[in-house]
Amino acid sequence: MASIAQGKIWKDEDGNAINAHGGGILYFDNTYYWFGEIKKGKTTRAADIRSWEDYRVEAGGVSCYSSKDLLSWKYEGIALASAKRDTSSDLHISKVIERPKVIYNERTRLFVMWMHIDKYDYSYARAGVAVSDKPTGPYHYIRSVRPNGQMSRDMTLFKDDDGKAYLIYSSEDNNTMQICLLSDDYLSPTVTYNRILISADREAPAMFKFQKRYYLITSLCTGWDPNKALYASAENILGAWTMQGNPCTGPDADSTYHAQSTFVITIDGKKNEFIFMADRWNKTDLENSRYIWLPLHVENGKPVIVWKDPWNPDKQ
Repeated sequence: MASIAQGKIWKDEDGNAINAHGGGILYFDNTYYWFGEIKKGKTTRAADIRSWEDYRVEAGGVSCYSSKDLLSWKYEGIALASAKRDTSSDLHISKVIERPKVIYNERTRLFVMWMHIDKYDYSYARAGVAVSDKPTGPYHYIRSVRPNGQMSRDMTLFKDDDGKAYLIYSSEDNNTMQICLLSDDYLSPTVTYNRILISADREAPAMFKFQKRYYLITSLCTGWDPNKALYASAENILGAWTMQGNPCTGPDADSTYHAQSTFVITIDGKKNEFIFMADRWNKTDLENSRYIWLPLHVENGKPVIVWKDPWNPDKQ
C-alpha cells in the first residue's frame, strides 16, 4: 500500500487480500508483525442462538504478515493452524479462535501468543496460549485456561516497560473487564488480577501507555454492530481505572467509524504518535470485513483519534 485507505481491500506484496482480523502488532528486530484471525469461507449463523446474531465462519487459525513501514506487508504464512480432524481440540474448525496477540519474552527467548478460545455459542470463554522460537511461527499450542476461574472472551496483551506482561479480557459475561498479571514466562495467569469497568458491558480492549499513564479503549457489547468507543485510564495498571469519554473525533465518531477496536500500535522512534487499529465487520460475510487504522495521540491526558483517509504513518 502506498498509504492507508480506510475500509478498502488491503493487499499484501503478492497482491492477495490481507486476512488478519481482530489483530495485533508485535514490533521485534526493526520489523512489525501483524497477527490476525483468518476468516475464510461461507458465513453462517448459529440457528439455535437467538439472544444475539451469532454469525461465524470455520475457525481458520492465525495468520502472520511482516512490514518495515506499516504499509507494505509480506505474507509470512499461517502462524497457528486450526485443526480439521480432532473435534476435541481447542483449535478445531468448529471452535472460535479470536483476537490473537503476541509478545516476546527476553528471558525465555520465546514468542508468546494469547487468544480468545471459545465454542460456537461462546459458552467456553477461555484464553488460549501458544509459543514459538520465531516471530512468524509456527506456534505450538499449549492449552486454554479461565484465568483464576474467570470467563475470558475478547482480550488483548500488554507488555510494560519493566518486562511484566498482562492479559486483559472481558469477563463475567462481559459485565466486567479484568487485568491479570502473567507469570514470568508469560505462559500462565497469576493470582494477581483486578476487576475493572464493573457493570460497564465492555469488550474489544486495546491498551497503550503514554507518559507513565495507562489507557484502555473498549467498545460496548452490541454483537457485530458498531457503537461508540470509550476509554478508561489509570496511573497503575492494576489500580483504579476511571471510565472517560469517546476518543474518536470527526464524522461517524459515535460509531467508531463503523468499526470496533482491536489494538493500538506504538510507532517505533516516535513520541505521542500511535495507530488505532479497528475492524469494520461485515457480519454476513466475515471474510469481507475490512480494516480501519487511524492516527492517535494524547492531548491533555486524553487519547484523540483523528479520521484521515487516506494517510501515511510517516506523515502524521
